[in-house]
Amino acid sequence: MKKIILLIVVVLTYVKIGNAQSTIPVKSNGVDIILTVWSAGENPSETVLVVPGWGGGPSDVLGIGKALSSEGIPVVVLCPRGWHDSKGIASFAHGLADIGMALKWIRNTKRTDLQTTNIILGGHSWGGGMSLAYAAQDTTISRVFSVAGTDHGILIRNYQSDSTLAGIVNRILASTVAPAGPIRFDVESSLTELKQNQDVYGIIENARNLADRSILIFGGWEDVNTTIDDFLLPNYRALKAAGAKDITFKTYHDNHGFGSVRKEFYSDLISWIKK
Repeated sequence: MKKIILLIVVVLTYVKIGNAQSTIPVKSNGVDIILTVWSAGENPSETVLVVPGWGGGPSDVLGIGKALSSEGIPVVVLCPRGWHDSKGIASFAHGLADIGMALKWIRNTKRTDLQTTNIILGGHSWGGGMSLAYAAQDTTISRVFSVAGTDHGILIRNYQSDSTLAGIVNRILASTVAPAGPIRFDVESSLTELKQNQDVYGIIENARNLADRSILIFGGWEDVNTTIDDFLLPNYRALKAAGAKDITFKTYHDNHGFGSVRKEFYSDLISWIKK
């Protein structure tokens, strides 16, 4: 069986709240979700909204907030509904709604340390796939990056066709359910949500809707979760076939957490943001 314990999951990147500069509670459909703001000084050129991998965060994602803010780029990290200290129940639909609410908050804030019109969206793993899925339905997002992003359409099709993989995914998801895990959600309902909405959460399905955006994809050759061969190359090829002209694909010899190439990873991300 292919070594895809992919997901949605697996590097649960916990960062101490004390590392972050400020946390803001924001209402999303009446529920408090937490945003963490990494300030970079007054009147920046852009703001980056980052969505974590499944169960990751809550205050930073792969150190992106700290790294970018130290280079003059402010970052807002989303802690989705039902995750960690954000209230409510998690679902894929709620995740998309929470991304939209975080963007609305950035656009309407009076803070002078955030750029309210030039906003770049991106994320890691689950958050990378969700960032692309969100951008596919919101034409105001012109630039989006995905770090080992999960194509949830491919994921659920693999789940349905491979019973061994399905068992692994079920066990991983069950391990993340609160209170033992960091997320309040129902495993079966979430999988059903993916099965019934591949046109919403699948990247290949949304390639035409994303073809006019500026897209950056990161992948790791040693990543056995969101593999380059099974996920990222099919995404890249679908986007190119749909007519995407501004798409960059960066790969490293590292795994799902990009731990040994962080300096190069940050440099490549900052260069793309600043181009």
